[in-house]
Amino acid sequence: MSDEHSPCAGKVLFFANTDWYLYNFRLPLARALRERGHEVVLVCPPGRYAERLQAAGFRWVPFQLTRDGVNPVGELVTLLRLVALYRRERPQLVHHFTIKCVLYGGFAARLTGCTAVVAAITGIGHVFTSSSLRARVVRVIVSAAYRMVLGRHVIFQNADDLQEFVVRGLVSEDRCTLIGGSGIDIARFAPAPRTPGPPCVLMVARLLAEKGVAQFVEAARIVRAAVPQCRFLLAGDRDPGNPSSITGEQVSSWQSEGQVELLGHVEDVLPLLHAADLAVLPSVREGTPRSLLEAAACGLALVATDVPGCREVVKDGDNGLLVPVGDAAALAAAIRTLLEDPARRARMGARSRALACERFSEASVIERTVAVYQRALAGR
Repeated sequence: MSDEHSPCAGKVLFFANTDWYLYNFRLPLARALRERGHEVVLVCPPGRYAERLQAAGFRWVPFQLTRDGVNPVGELVTLLRLVALYRRERPQLVHHFTIKCVLYGGFAARLTGCTAVVAAITGIGHVFTSSSLRARVVRVIVSAAYRMVLGRHVIFQNADDLQEFVVRGLVSEDRCTLIGGSGIDIARFAPAPRTPGPPCVLMVARLLAEKGVAQFVEAARIVRAAVPQCRFLLAGDRDPGNPSSITGEQVSSWQSEGQVELLGHVEDVLPLLHAADLAVLPSVREGTPRSLLEAAACGLALVATDVPGCREVVKDGDNGLLVPVGDAAALAAAIRTLLEDPARRARMGARSRALACERFSEASVIERTVAVYQRALAGR
């Protein structure tokens, strides 16, 4: 605890809405803190990744949390349970991930006297991107809550989200830090000789409407009409807890049509990246998309929508192409343009690798995050 490089003394608590998130995105950060001599406690709802968190040597505390709960009594009970957990654990620093955890964790920290609080805004979320009546109503409530709980240390993954929160009056700019993503293991995700085979276009994403899944399928129809041997791979599961989740009926329809190979959840996407010619993400909005970062680190040219988050990773004309959101025809045209020009793809792939190493390496992200922890503890 007395290590001169130590960002804090004592216990650090991570609170997220899924064990999958902590395992896939924050385990390297937790390990780095442990190596510096700190106890790291991981709090999230139970799932199939909780056992892996424990196998990695961390204490995991299960905490039931409904991602879309609207029952006021039930939500109050959830908050009170979280307050009790914080009182019991007495962390010196807490780091909250995803909207509900940022809000509820922020209230729990205030009520228990924990003043070293770091909030991670990993994306502005469905409540800010949707125009539905329910989203507009919830937006008012969530905005008021943000103003109450966002403290002095808020991490954003892209400049657009940061500015949106500032313009909406949810946080002042001097409290914000920009750190793109959770970091990529650039030694593991590295270029390799492409697996021989027909042209291959890869999309890695949860099956959500806002990820642009329907546009990817339509682009596959357009491209395969001209290049029938081209493969379109879609790796990702449905997410029934998300209001944007693609229905099971729609997934079955796409599987029957056969234009896209729906792979479901893929534990290790590295072989897919090494088999692909292009990585694609036609999303409506992102924080900093991990799938594009991993593809970039593997030296792939990228095609994505010209939206917040994607613009952080794809520099139009440099390491990929940006297309208008919702435009399947433009997406198909960009895919064909790069498939037909191997030399350009190779140049863009090299630029992707350089960008991933310069800005998004795991080591760099961890050090910048630890620096935020140091400031949070110094200001207690």
